[in-house]
This record gives sequence, structure tokens and C-alpha cells, in this order.
Amino acid sequence: MATATRLRRIGAAAAVAASGSYFLIRDPTISSNDRGGQPTPNYIQERIADWNASVPSRQVQEAALIGATEKNPLDILVIGGGATGCGVALDAATRGLMVGLVEREDFSSGTSSRSTKLVHGGVRYLEKAVFNLDYGQLKLVFHALRERKQVIDNAPHLCHSLPCMTPCFEWFELVYYWMGLKLYDLVAGRHLLHISRYYSADESIELFPTLARKGKDKSLKGTVVYYDGQMNDSRLNVGLACTAALVGASVLNHAEVIAFIKDEVSGRIIGARIHDNLSGKEFDTYAKVVVNAAGPFCDSVRKLADKDVQPMICPSSGVHIILPDYYSPEGMGLIVPKTKDGRVVFMLPWLGRTVAGTTDSNTIITMLPEPHEDEIQFILDAISDYLNVKVRRTDVLSAWSGIRPLAMDPRAKNTESISRDHVVCEDFPGLVTITGGKWTTYRSMAEDAVNVAIKSAKLNPASNCMTNNLILVGGYGWEPSFFTILAQQYVRMKKTYGGKVVPGVMDTAAAKHLSHAYGIMAERVAVIAQNEGLGKRLAHGYPFLEAEVAYCARNEYCESAVDFIARRCRLAFLDTDAAGRALPRIVDILATEHQWDESRKQLELQKAKEFLETFKSSKNAQFHDGKHN
Repeated sequence: MATATRLRRIGAAAAVAASGSYFLIRDPTISSNDRGGQPTPNYIQERIADWNASVPSRQVQEAALIGATEKNPLDILVIGGGATGCGVALDAATRGLMVGLVEREDFSSGTSSRSTKLVHGGVRYLEKAVFNLDYGQLKLVFHALRERKQVIDNAPHLCHSLPCMTPCFEWFELVYYWMGLKLYDLVAGRHLLHISRYYSADESIELFPTLARKGKDKSLKGTVVYYDGQMNDSRLNVGLACTAALVGASVLNHAEVIAFIKDEVSGRIIGARIHDNLSGKEFDTYAKVVVNAAGPFCDSVRKLADKDVQPMICPSSGVHIILPDYYSPEGMGLIVPKTKDGRVVFMLPWLGRTVAGTTDSNTIITMLPEPHEDEIQFILDAISDYLNVKVRRTDVLSAWSGIRPLAMDPRAKNTESISRDHVVCEDFPGLVTITGGKWTTYRSMAEDAVNVAIKSAKLNPASNCMTNNLILVGGYGWEPSFFTILAQQYVRMKKTYGGKVVPGVMDTAAAKHLSHAYGIMAERVAVIAQNEGLGKRLAHGYPFLEAEVAYCARNEYCESAVDFIARRCRLAFLDTDAAGRALPRIVDILATEHQWDESRKQLELQKAKEFLETFKSSKNAQFHDGKHN
């Protein structure tokens, strides 16, 4: 039965490829304009899980947006391809609505790729809720803990639970954090990942060998370990975009809204003028309602509707650094609960390296925020007090800054308290804005935004929200042991400098990386590595393969070298210098996939090098190393 089903899928895919028909790709049962049958969760999940399914090409997606006319508009046009925007597109498309999405840069090019990589409920918010008797903060924690479990379950290849250790150098601290984290477990309820527990000083050192036995002139009394989630943020975001495309959304990266189209009589927004940043052409697309999910840039979008609109974004800068793997053990994070100025700093294992952060300071909104040297030093100072390893500025492999879009509700009578929760509002007819919140709650934020958009445009969806238990592309049927299939059944065919193709083993590191980055779709990457001679590593010491560049160009809307090094693989974030060394080969493969000429290749190299200069590794930053040398 399963074999017959798979053969039927292959036949359907062949029919699509042979006809080139857009309408075959856009299954009419998903469309709100054809109520022949209400899409069921099982049908949509099967569609996403189909190993042979491919997203429509960028050209097809753009044609769909151009085809949305005033007489036959989209139901919803989403502006912004971050976690929330792609979540909105996926939510609306699975409800049977006709959806378009445009993103000025790339999916996850902004805040969504520059997070702490945690899927968490918010221990700090729980502390504030208890001490301030703030029910609003408590609701925020309840909500985030529920969504935390859903994010992990919906993308099991990209997310996992991670134990985090809280070191205590006073007995009072030990009791305080033990009680607080037990309360965190209690609030999580049935959404609990694992139970928190106490470890003695000796047990703690065994689990975390670089943890200092003495800190603040006091001896380590013990630690409390609790569990939160961890993710590969930009790959999760790209997965959202591709999943939305598979269920019928027309998603287009590198396409910018430059103006709104308004109804001449009512003044309601009914569409947008789009500029394709790759081809340079402009076109109009129409929609019954527009959702503004532009993150830190949502005020810029709102000003396109009304230049005098009151700002609702209070931007905050968060800086993170990457250190070598020996700073932390593979399966355990460290949380510094209170630094000298009261902030929380994490140090977590991530993709074979250690990520440490974050800061929280006022900033201005820019396209490519850069970390300041004093922020990097602050993080190094904070972790050095808790480690027995020498903390050096020269160990910083990469450092980046992200902008958090903290939201102020424009309908509020005062702005004394900036919300850490999300805000949904329609302060201009036809334009719904969703902002604030955090990565963990992207799904419910999207659900709220779609509900408001449906009400605004009086839409008639075919079903209610389906995303609560919808597994994203690559995740359905994935198991942690999936990497063994890749290791046993595939080889990496590598081209030597002399042009000869020689076989290489699909080693455990490469197989595990592919499995976790692509889920069950990793087999398609392995096929390219084996059959097209693209099995060589892109950078020494990292498991990223040449085949990934080709796969992402064909299946994940990877349109530039920066798209790949920053969002498809994470080399720019993990090791800025290694990313720079890998660039020429990445550009060569992308040039083959996209038919670039020599001038375009040189332009891509230049843009990628400029991008990497904003990541302040020890080699591309100017600093005077004093304490951390």
C-alpha cells in the first residue's frame, strides 16, 4: 500500500514537471475559491511529508503574485519573511486561503536568524510574575511553555531539549533557584520537557568540566539543571517558508514593497507595488487584506500607509558570540542568572561550537546591525567569572548583533511599559500589523494575526487553524537514528583538484549534520553528493557539503551566496573566517545552478565579504585586548 502510494506521488510529480502547469502545483482543494472539499489536517500533512514534493520555482511564485489582480485578488498578502511572517503564510494557506508573501531580503535575514537559539518559556518572566504578583507575566510563561513543546514537536530534526545548568555559590542561591525552577516545571505541566534537579559540586564538574569550583571568592555549592529547547533558527524559518509554499502560498524572497495601493473611494489598502530586488522589475499585486510582519521594520511599512503614524517599535540590541567547542560540553548549557548589571547570560553548545549571549541595550534600526566591542567584552566578562578555562577575545570565531522588535501598542493610553508579548492591531484599514513577542511563540502569534485579518477582510476560510500539530517539511517520519541510513547507504563522491572523481565515506559527522539540518530530505542532499560529485566539504573542520549548495538553490529559494552562508548553512555565524574561505566554491556552484555570468559572480563575492565584515570575529575586528588576551 505504501509503495503504491509513493508510486502515485512520483507519477503526480512527473505530471507537474511535464506540464509546467502552475495550477497542478496549486492543488485546488487548498484554495478558498474552490470549496469542492475542505482540506483536512491529514491531507495537508501528507502533502508536506511527500518526499518527492518540490516547492514551486521562484519564477512560478512571482507569476502567481503578478496574477493576483484587482478582480481576482489574494486573500492575504504578508510582508516580511521572518518567523512570524512565514508562520502567518503557513497558517493562512492551511486554512484554505490564497496567500502571498514578500520579503525584502531573504527568509530569516533579520532578527529571526540572530536569536539565542533557545525555544524557551522565560524563566525571568516567571520570576517577575512571582515577585511583582503580575498575572500578565504568568500568562506569558504559561503560553510560551505550551508553544515551546509544539515548536519542538513540529520540527523534531531542527529542535531538541537542552539541559541548562545554573551554578550556585551560596546555599541561599541553591534553595532559591531550586524552588524557582521547580515552579517552572509545575507551570509547564503536561508540556514539561524533563524534570529539573539538583547536582552536587562534584557531580556538576563531572557534567560541565570547564565550570569553576570557585567564583566570586566563594566555593561552588552545587547547581540546578533545568530544561528548555534549542533550535537552528534560520533553518526552521526557511522550513516554514518552504512548508507554506508546499501547501499553496506564493512566497517570494528578495522582493520589496515600495508602495501600497488604496481603494479610491474608501481609502482601504487593497494591494501593493512590489520591486523584485534580483531582476529589478516592478509589479502590482492585490489582496483583500495585508499583514505587516516586518519585525523591527514594521513602522517603515506602516509609514507607507500613513507617514504620520505613531511608532510602535522600541528596538533593543542583542549580541551573541561564538567560541570553540571546548568552552562547553556537547549536551549541557550554562546560565549565568544575574550578571553585575542584573542581566542573564547563556552559554550553550550549538552546532559543534559554543554560543554565548546576550546583551540587551537600546539601538537604532539598521539592515545589518554590528556588535560593539564593549558588548562582546561584557559577555566575555560575564562567563569568565564562572569558568576555569582562560577566556580570550582571540577565541571569538564570530560575533553578531540582532534587533529585537519590542512592541508598544499604539492603542494604549501610555507607553510606560514596553510589552514582551506580541501586539496585533489594524491602525489603517486593510493593514494588520503583528509585532513583538518572541521566536518561541511565532505559531500562536501567526494564528492571532490571521484571525484578525480574516475579520478585517470578512474572509471565509475553509477550516480553522491547523498549525498546532502540523509537522514541517523534513520532520514527518524523522527519527534521531536517521543519520545511520545516510552513513550506510551513501558515499560522498569528491572531485580532486585534477578533476578526477573519487569516492569518500559518508562519515558520521556529515551524516548527522545532514539529518538534523534537512530531516528526511537529507537523502536528497546525499543523492546529489553521490551522483553529481559534490561530496566535498566546503570548509575544513565543518560538516557542510558542496551538495547542500545545489540542493538549497533548487529546493529552498537560495538566491545568493549570503543566503547560503548565513541562512541555509550557518557557517557565517559559526566561523566568519571559514565562511570567507568557502565563498569562492559556494559562488561557483550557485553560478552553475542560476546561470550567473562572471560579473554576477564577482558581485556575489563582494557582497558576501561585506556581509561577513559585520560579524566581528577576532580577525576582522579592531580591539585592544586587555583582560581577555
